[in-house]
Amino acid sequence: MILLDRVTKVYDKATKPALDRVSLHIEPKEFVILVGKSGAGKSTLLSLLTRAEKPTSGRIVVGGIDYDNLQDKHIPLLRRKIGVVFQDFKLLPQRTVFENVAFALEIAGMTNQEIKSTVPKVIQLVGLTGKEKNFPHQLSGGERQRVAIARAIVRQPKILIADEPTGNLDPKHSWDIVRLLEKINKYGTTVLLTTHNVDIVNKLKRRVIALDHGKIISDQAQGSYR
Repeated sequence: MILLDRVTKVYDKATKPALDRVSLHIEPKEFVILVGKSGAGKSTLLSLLTRAEKPTSGRIVVGGIDYDNLQDKHIPLLRRKIGVVFQDFKLLPQRTVFENVAFALEIAGMTNQEIKSTVPKVIQLVGLTGKEKNFPHQLSGGERQRVAIARAIVRQPKILIADEPTGNLDPKHSWDIVRLLEKINKYGTTVLLTTHNVDIVNKLKRRVIALDHGKIISDQAQGSYR
C-alpha cells in the first residue's frame, strides 16, 4: 500500500536532510502511528506521500502508483486515494456541516444526486447526524474534527492520513477521534496517524514508527512512546 525505498529529502544543501534514506512498507488496512519530536521529519514524510513535495532521491509507491512515473496531471487521481485530516480542521467557515463534506465531492465532479445520497451516510458514520445544518462555529472542537474526517473519507480513499488530529482537543474528545479512526480502519482503510500524545500511542498498541533527525530509529509491531 505504501512503500518508501531509501527516500531522502534535502531542502537546503547547507543543512542535514529532512529525511535521510528512509525505507518502510505499510500493508493495506494497517493502522500505523508515526511519532517523533518537531523537526524529526514527520511533516516532510506526509508531504511526500501526498505529492506536495518530491523526494531528492529514492522511490515512493502508494496504492500501486510509482511516484517516479507520476505525471502532474495524474496527481488529483492520486489524492483521491489519500484522505488527509489536519490538527486545525481546515473547514470552510461559511459552509454548513453538510456543505463542508459535500465540497470534497463537488470538486471531484460528482452529481447533486450522488452527493445527496453519499453525504448523509458519511455524516452518520462520524456520529454527526442532526448537525448537518450547523456551521463550524456552532460545533465543539471534537465535532469539527469529525466533520474534517467525514470530508476526508467521503470519497472512500484507500489511505487516511491523520496529522495530529487530536492536537487541539481535550483528552475525552481526543479518544473519541481515535476510536473513530479505528472504526474507519476496520472498514478497510489504511490509517497513518501522527501524534505527540504518549497516552494514545501506548494504549492503542499499534505499530509505531519513530523518526528522529530524518531517520527511522525504531519500528515496532506494538510499540510504545516516551
